[in-house]
Amino acid sequence: MQDINVTLIQTALHWEDAPANRAHFSELLAGIQPGSTDLILLPEMFPTGFSMKPKQLAETMDGPSIQWLHVQAAKLGAVITGSLIIKEGDKYYNRLIWMRPDGTYAQYDKRHLFSYAGEDKHYTAGKERLILELKGWRICPLVCYDLRFPVWSRNRKQYDLLLYVANWPERRSYPWKQLLIARAIENQCYVAAVNRIGADGNHINHSGDSALIDPLGEVLFTKAHEPVVQTFTLSQAHLTEVREKFRFLDDAD
Repeated sequence: MQDINVTLIQTALHWEDAPANRAHFSELLAGIQPGSTDLILLPEMFPTGFSMKPKQLAETMDGPSIQWLHVQAAKLGAVITGSLIIKEGDKYYNRLIWMRPDGTYAQYDKRHLFSYAGEDKHYTAGKERLILELKGWRICPLVCYDLRFPVWSRNRKQYDLLLYVANWPERRSYPWKQLLIARAIENQCYVAAVNRIGADGNHINHSGDSALIDPLGEVLFTKAHEPVVQTFTLSQAHLTEVREKFRFLDDAD
């Protein structure tokens, strides 16, 4: 296990316009030096925004956004992750894709669908959590509303870094910020979270508040309202020191 570089991309999204969003993210990613980062986080439903129109907007697993992710990951030599609307059979998923530079990928279907906005009426919930490996780090990627459910993210010494990609409204930014800290503390892990900014097509505002938090719950970075393309180095030595000094995970139920 060695230090890992993680890039957070916080931005506004073009509402329900996948070509415009892919073009926009291409411009943002063009400013990243190839080889300078290991992992890039994009927001939830990055091609469309958080839309309840899957029949009109869904793509397939060989569609343009998956192909775009492959091209960008290969160009930058980094894993890129974010979620998008995927159709499989007669079902629709809010699916996170973990795209590697070689074109192989893993996927995670959002487990907790946001019933308050009717997401559960349009999408099918996932059933399995995903744990991945990158540079010796074990990583658990989750999506937005999953943040409110600590049992789903419970760390039984299974992972070192917890990720969230989100479209989390500004009106509930306080719980977003507090729960991210709580997840880092209770799971003794780094937490990296990306949220969008700006208003969506339903006139719901998003403040971003993307964040990086260490295993003690210290907020190493957060920013509201402004665009962010920033890379951070996560320290394996610090993670190891915290876990060896405070062996709280050994005492878990």
